[in-house]
Amino acid sequence: MTKREIDLLVLSDIHLGTYGCHAKELLQYLKSIKPKAVVLNGDIIDIWQFSKRYWPPAHMMVVRHLTGLIAKGVPIYYIPGNHDEMLRKFNGFQMGSLKICNKLSIKLNGEKVWIFHGDVFDVVMQHSKWLAKLGAVGYDSLILINRFVNFVSDKLGRGKISFSKKIKNGVKGAVAFINKFESTVCDIATSNDYSYVICGHIHEPCMKTMVTEHGSVRYLNSGDWIENLTALEYHNTEWKLYRYQDDPVAQAVVLKSSHIRKQSSKELFDNLLAEMKMTAKANT
Repeated sequence: MTKREIDLLVLSDIHLGTYGCHAKELLQYLKSIKPKAVVLNGDIIDIWQFSKRYWPPAHMMVVRHLTGLIAKGVPIYYIPGNHDEMLRKFNGFQMGSLKICNKLSIKLNGEKVWIFHGDVFDVVMQHSKWLAKLGAVGYDSLILINRFVNFVSDKLGRGKISFSKKIKNGVKGAVAFINKFESTVCDIATSNDYSYVICGHIHEPCMKTMVTEHGSVRYLNSGDWIENLTALEYHNTEWKLYRYQDDPVAQAVVLKSSHIRKQSSKELFDNLLAEMKMTAKANT
């Protein structure tokens, strides 16, 4: 299969290690494209809810695919989020083409682009971390219930529904929070002369122009791989909001059973460690 080329891929809020993560669909997408550079914009591995009891082979295959890109010399910038925040203390760490940074400022086609996860603007995260963690567990449980309901609904021919989307859209406070988040981010971006600002965190994929007192800026949010299954792609000087549900090519990618065969946790992590060592050697 001829892979679709992308100049820059931005992924966020994958939440590997949780029941809600659509790792197989993400793996299909990754196998259908050929990015020249990748930004992992936070909450890639959900360390908050990580459990050795739940780490499916497909989740490890996503990690292995990314380490494979590193082995090929593809630049990968890992920007930690709140669910993988322990990696923030490694800010500046570099191994081959992988670099960990808490934020990223780059120029694309002569325009300044500011990329960061976005939890720094979350008041709950800053002042009540225990409440945010409790909410994360509740959200994961809601996703599990939602999957069961959708399974029954599909069998009855009624289509799928999203509980969390209905809740967010129906609660004025949630809508107000998202609007406040976006306006705050864009106000700071324009005051620092950025043409684009890219976030994740709120699981709300978006591309729009925001006008502030300092000027206008393009606000982009990569969404997530829990509900929306979205990413941001930059190619030929243009940004695009990618949606898995609209991509028949990725959906048609066949994952060989050998790629996702059942392995013990020890086998999976031993294999990953071995690949990381090989990647480090290949880039020295």
